[in-house]
Amino acid sequence: MTNKDQSAGSSTSPVHESGHVVILVATRKGAWLFHGDAGRSQWRADGPHFLGHIISHLVLDPRDGRTLLAAASTGHLGPTIFRSTDLGQTWQEAAQPPAFARAVDGEGRSVGHTFWLTPCHANEPDAWYAGTSPQGLFRSDDGGMNWAPFSCINDDPDYLKWMGTVQDGTPDGPKLHSVIVDPRDPAHLYFAMSGGGVHESVDGGAHFSPLLKGLAVVEGFDVTEPTFHDPHCVRMCPSNPDRLYQQNHCGIYRLDRPGEEWVRIGNNMPAEVGDIGFPMVLHPRDADTAWVFPMDGGDVWPRTSPDGKPAVFRTRDAGDSWQRLDTGLPPAQAWWTVKRQAMTADTCDSVGLYFGTTSGELWMSGDEGESWTCIARHLPEIYAVETAVVADPGGR
Repeated sequence: MTNKDQSAGSSTSPVHESGHVVILVATRKGAWLFHGDAGRSQWRADGPHFLGHIISHLVLDPRDGRTLLAAASTGHLGPTIFRSTDLGQTWQEAAQPPAFARAVDGEGRSVGHTFWLTPCHANEPDAWYAGTSPQGLFRSDDGGMNWAPFSCINDDPDYLKWMGTVQDGTPDGPKLHSVIVDPRDPAHLYFAMSGGGVHESVDGGAHFSPLLKGLAVVEGFDVTEPTFHDPHCVRMCPSNPDRLYQQNHCGIYRLDRPGEEWVRIGNNMPAEVGDIGFPMVLHPRDADTAWVFPMDGGDVWPRTSPDGKPAVFRTRDAGDSWQRLDTGLPPAQAWWTVKRQAMTADTCDSVGLYFGTTSGELWMSGDEGESWTCIARHLPEIYAVETAVVADPGGR
């Protein structure tokens, strides 16, 4: 991919007056930034960064609009974090990446890779959370340069039991993901583990408790045991932090707090498609609107679009009904899927949606999923897609 503009679907509304949308793409062999014009109709590719290295997640800090963190796995450095304060022009490696405490007897777990990055609360500048594979939770208070284990869970006997082993069968290893900070209260946190369930803290991470009521598990396993729960992606509604959505190994769910029981809204999906998939995307201003990308959930889990016909499904009524959105997507013979971090939305008036595929295609919709255009092809396998708005030179 070159730095030439790539055409994409047009938007009916401009991007923010003094900024533009940038798409952050993490892949199996590097990272790219795609800068959009005012109408999100042309995209300039900046990359590759870290060519040949696995980038699991690339996130721009919304608190300053310029700091990037990249979760990397490199052949010579191992798992590490890179930080840029100039939108990727230069990078600096973390002095102390996430690492489990060394056991007294010399045994213990080691971080395979950092999988998930989340900025902490807006009132905690320079603070970040990270989730790793195998499951671990870490925090940095200096902008991502030094990381330390966070909370009790990394060494808690119950959590270690629920996490299972590194041979649990999860592709790319078991992982802690979906780290969520309540924008109203920095002490209110959620995270999810594959496997190991969804967990909540109301005391800043001093204690976490499982949040599993209503969730199904694979037939034959104990539904009361967190070990057997496999949330794929959990999201909090930006417009209503008391509502959570979840794409789970066993379906699509919604939770309305202070309730504690998840409701399976995926049962309302078309039966021939099902409600199995990985990503979950929520509307920035409407808590009833969400998007999912189903995959084939048959017995062997081929992890492809059902019948090779990819489509996004949208609900506008909190999961009571779903609409298929596939205009512009391949009508047949498209045997790819979308990973749990690889679909996202922007915050424009007409919400833009973006997803990356396991075959290295980057797709976008400028009209909330009604139509789709491919921005880039032939990238490496895409692991994660995020968006942000960055300031234009001379912008107010």
